Amino acid sequence: MDKASGQKRAVEFLYPPIEPFDQRMLDVGDGHRVYVEQCGLPTGIPVLVVHGGPGGGCSPAMRRYFDPSVYRVILFDQRGCGRSRPHASVEANTTWHLVADMERIREVLDIGRWLVFGGSWGATLALIYAITHPDRAAGLILRGIFLMTQAELRWFYGGGAGAFWPEHWARFCEIVPENERGDLIAAYGRRLFSGNLAEETRFARLWAGWENALATIDHDAAMNDSPSDYARAFARLENHYFTNAGFLEQDGWILAHKARIAHIPAVLVQGRYDMICPPVSAWKLAEGWARADLRMVPVAGHALSEPGISAELVRSTDALRRQRTALGL
Repeated sequence: MDKASGQKRAVEFLYPPIEPFDQRMLDVGDGHRVYVEQCGLPTGIPVLVVHGGPGGGCSPAMRRYFDPSVYRVILFDQRGCGRSRPHASVEANTTWHLVADMERIREVLDIGRWLVFGGSWGATLALIYAITHPDRAAGLILRGIFLMTQAELRWFYGGGAGAFWPEHWARFCEIVPENERGDLIAAYGRRLFSGNLAEETRFARLWAGWENALATIDHDAAMNDSPSDYARAFARLENHYFTNAGFLEQDGWILAHKARIAHIPAVLVQGRYDMICPPVSAWKLAEGWARADLRMVPVAGHALSEPGISAELVRSTDALRRQRTALGL
């Protein structure tokens, strides 16, 4: 399929734009205010959309995977990014703060149980939330599975993905002195938190650019195409979380606790040629999980906007709406 026809197909599988019927800044403590919005049907099937990153922020496009006459769609910007404040802050910003924020949103909106929809880091956080609150997650729709393991970080920041994209990898590495290239997460971290705004922004755009360049299967993005404010929040938050191994107690924490969500139905949508989150993580997650439906998209990379990924996600949300009663929603 050529690029033009692929873009057309993606549009056909997305619902028309819908505007929020509720937008608010929620005080979650620790000096943080989190942006929350709701759109679709106020009495519809509640679904929480969890964006990637960490630090990516939500966007209007994320509303379009749900039939607005059926779903009550809740989106939020995680601490430190998007419209949440303070911007690019890593203070009181851990996985467990975010899980608590998700529960706070559920309680404020008076929702008993909901579906949780997320991709990449959003899939990670959705899984951790469901493991922590298995009685609150009625179902999971996950894309581009990331399990927050050291093996995955080594793949992306240790040269694995760089073997396929050597020109972008060289650019990502060459800005760092040679004697620091053995740990690029740490090397970038020193610059992203240097206190020098110009230096932080320069390294942030390269950090974000490395990921953007590998996001889709058919588009070779420029490495410096992210707006400076977005890139700085995205890079600082990702680096903060990755430096701290996602604030999890052990490497492989999600798989070690998978039994807690064995009863929850899940759809796992994975691009076969995902260079950011390789398919082995999705396969390991699905292995032995009877209620998990792994859907490997043959010609797709990582991005939510990939035509095959978008189509499969919409099929999943359409199928789940017919299971409302069975899901207890």
